[in-house]
Amino acid sequence: MPELNWIGKNAVVNHHREVPYRLVHCDSELSAGDADSGNLLVQGDNLEALKALLPYYAGKVKCIYIDPPYNTGNENWVYNDNVNSARIKQWLGKIVGAQADDLSRHDKWLCMMYPRLRLLREFLREDGVIFISIDDNELHHLILLMNEIFGPTAYVSSIAWQKVFGRNNTAKFISDTHEHIVCFARNIKALELNLLERGEGEDSRYKNPDSDPRGPWTSSDLSARNPYSLGVYPLRTPSGREIEGPPAGRYWTVSKENFEKLDADNRIWWGTKGNNFPRLKRFLSEVAQGVIPNSLWMHSEVGHNQEAKQEVGSIFHEANRETLFSTPKPKRLIRRILQIATNPGDIVMDSFAGSGTTGHAVLDMNKQDGGNRQFILVEMDEKIAPDTTGERLRRVINGYHKGGDVSKPVEGLGGGFRYCRLGTPLFDEFGDIDGAVSFSDLAAHVFFSETGAPIPQRVDGSTPLVGQHGEQIVYLLYSEPEQGFAREEAGNVLTPDMLASLPDTPEGFEGERVVYAEGCTVSADRLKTEGIVFKQIPYSIQGA
Repeated sequence: MPELNWIGKNAVVNHHREVPYRLVHCDSELSAGDADSGNLLVQGDNLEALKALLPYYAGKVKCIYIDPPYNTGNENWVYNDNVNSARIKQWLGKIVGAQADDLSRHDKWLCMMYPRLRLLREFLREDGVIFISIDDNELHHLILLMNEIFGPTAYVSSIAWQKVFGRNNTAKFISDTHEHIVCFARNIKALELNLLERGEGEDSRYKNPDSDPRGPWTSSDLSARNPYSLGVYPLRTPSGREIEGPPAGRYWTVSKENFEKLDADNRIWWGTKGNNFPRLKRFLSEVAQGVIPNSLWMHSEVGHNQEAKQEVGSIFHEANRETLFSTPKPKRLIRRILQIATNPGDIVMDSFAGSGTTGHAVLDMNKQDGGNRQFILVEMDEKIAPDTTGERLRRVINGYHKGGDVSKPVEGLGGGFRYCRLGTPLFDEFGDIDGAVSFSDLAAHVFFSETGAPIPQRVDGSTPLVGQHGEQIVYLLYSEPEQGFAREEAGNVLTPDMLASLPDTPEGFEGERVVYAEGCTVSADRLKTEGIVFKQIPYSIQGA
């Protein structure tokens, strides 16, 4: 297979393994709606955020959509689009080294994208799929990169999206009216995409000129170019005309025996006078209740750039639309992706969240079909994340006035999300709990990894009880000074006496009790009898 090479590649091909696992802290003040909806917005570098989230969501995400920098060389908008920002420069200098000064903008883009795509692949379920928006600047590089990371057999399609509805007559050569959405599967053999709803356009071609009791039908050619050993034979039309065989260079698509069965069942159309070449009748009542998505998405179906800006402007009426976020994607575009790639209950990820269209589309689709899809969004910019991405989600969840007009209220979509930030690295270079990680931090991490929910309240280690969520109670036996050493006197070992002293469970509790500790001296039989699941520190901690 052809391989893509660029300056700095050797420094980044394994960099995703070197990125430290960081703690994730939730901020209730910036969160909104139902705290247990499972939706997350994480503020922080998406490479570090992906690594931090991997222990919780590896192999669980059905659909990923990302809209990364297109690397156009344009530095005049909120996302520095030629990957020449101070943060990217600093990262490249650290990871690539002295070569960073010699990188072209394409080298930089590839260095930035490679480790992120490697991590994103790990989030996908076996039947998962990723969609990536891109334009001509990096399309060719992106497909080669995806072939290397996902494998060439994982390629699904490169969709052309009509991003504008007009022609640019000032273009130097050809007016640029579309972008690309590159689609790859985690495992092409496991991938199943949904059909799109049939529209009036698809059904309008079905007629019933012969009043067939099976209802409207359309006809298709009964001949094809593919050679077929049983596909050459003469026919006689109902009018008596002799047809020597299929058209020159073609073959009937069915054998003579099967043709006669179809004709007897009135599934052959000979024309109104019974004198035409035969065609196969296909009944509307027998076709699939949906249509296969095609690779050309017109703005009339999925929206365009101007529509996307108007959507954002109607929500943020008080802001200048151009400076707020100049390149959002239309909600209808993301909705189309969700329609074909997700079902209720699936997890959707977007690690270049920007204006928050993906989260908005998930909430909107859940409202429409009663589903409970969850989104995981990551936004790097410290201002965009709370003020644009998060604020858009808060407004569409709770409701807002379109364009700020109180006479045009927009009902809230419901749902909710947790706003999170990245904390300190969880492990040191030796794989042990980092010395900077406090009991409170570790407790929050193990509770979230076990339950999928933030810790109910901050704990300080005065009790091993971390918290309860549903039918699960989590305990942590951890001594910061004795980190890495299992010592009963330090209280970090689950002994029979320690087990007996654990805080009582609520009356009627029949769920699971999970105890994290440096060691355990309780027999397996007693653990089973007591409904205890022991997990050893640090080996059983997600991300270790």
